[in-house]
Amino acid sequence: MLKSPPQNRLFLSPPHMSGNELALIEEAFATNYIAPLGPMVDDFEKEFSAYTEIPHVVALSSGTAALHLALRYLGVGPGDLVIAPTLTFIAGISPIIYLGATPLFIDVSSETWTLDVDLLEEELKACAKRGKLPKAVIPTDLYGQSCDIDAIKQVCSPYGIAVVVDSAEAVGSTYKGRSAGYHADASIFSFNGNKIITSAGGGMLASHNKKLIDEARFLSQQARDPTPYYQHSTFGYNYRMSNILAAIGRAQLGILDERVKKKREIAEYYKYHLQNVPGISFMPEASYGCSNWWLTPILVDEEEFGVSCEQIRLNLESLNIESRRVWKPMHLQPVFSDVSTVGGKVSEEIFSKGLCLPSGTNMSSHDMDRVINCILNSTV
Repeated sequence: MLKSPPQNRLFLSPPHMSGNELALIEEAFATNYIAPLGPMVDDFEKEFSAYTEIPHVVALSSGTAALHLALRYLGVGPGDLVIAPTLTFIAGISPIIYLGATPLFIDVSSETWTLDVDLLEEELKACAKRGKLPKAVIPTDLYGQSCDIDAIKQVCSPYGIAVVVDSAEAVGSTYKGRSAGYHADASIFSFNGNKIITSAGGGMLASHNKKLIDEARFLSQQARDPTPYYQHSTFGYNYRMSNILAAIGRAQLGILDERVKKKREIAEYYKYHLQNVPGISFMPEASYGCSNWWLTPILVDEEEFGVSCEQIRLNLESLNIESRRVWKPMHLQPVFSDVSTVGGKVSEEIFSKGLCLPSGTNMSSHDMDRVINCILNSTV
């Protein structure tokens, strides 16, 4: 008997080109701006600033680089404390370690999956009593869901603590009608290959503080002093974005609103077919914002549904469908076994039950039906 051919691989969140990338890449080649910096980088920065309405931005090699430079500008260094949510990706924590500082993890709210503001407020009061306030707080806009940045700034402001929001997953999301990251002291964005738009790698640092962006731009180019020869009064990094990658980013930025619309349609399609299934629930969307739904996460109650989220993931994989467990909390990571954590039970439960469904913007209804049918048949 002939076997049916395997169905095409469904990836979690693959790149989706707009169709204009090659024209802009060819333009970059024609002008011979191949190395980092060039007109495409300049235009990408201008267009991203116009889109987000954040006045000062610098295009960099990654979102991690952007966070590193923001924290360095703030003077974070050895002996300093930096607060971040435990439910996040490690790239939002690593720059703390690069600078020799110490992270302190705080749990998230079950209502938003982002930094629990009440726990943050309590911890800041405790830090003040101990005489050891954090140098910065780095909330995460998780899976496109904006954190409650106004509330976070309100509790940080009396202590003079800077807020740098990790909006790596939230390009195109909004908070109270403004772009994700708009209200922070600085914000970082990612254009990694799996993000809602991509430059095949790269990131952006944005701020209303021109001095911060100017300093980050200087440091990102090896901190070369403005002399006719190579002179360095401090050390810097090779963090600038390639002109070729910026060309891709420009083409992608032009269709960002379409991609957000599609991501939200995908999430709604999954919800329509799965939200009334016993044992399955979805990441809640906060009333104060509009998520880009970069990924669509679900929670699976094994006792009620019949199988675990891990078994669903394995079932999907057996049908050539990629899914991914929700981020493993930082306080459960072996590398951070000695880091202090405030709370953690909410993040642990989300991790134990959470699964991110395929959310690529080139998915068809047939593709989504493949995912849905596999989930529904997981208990058969």
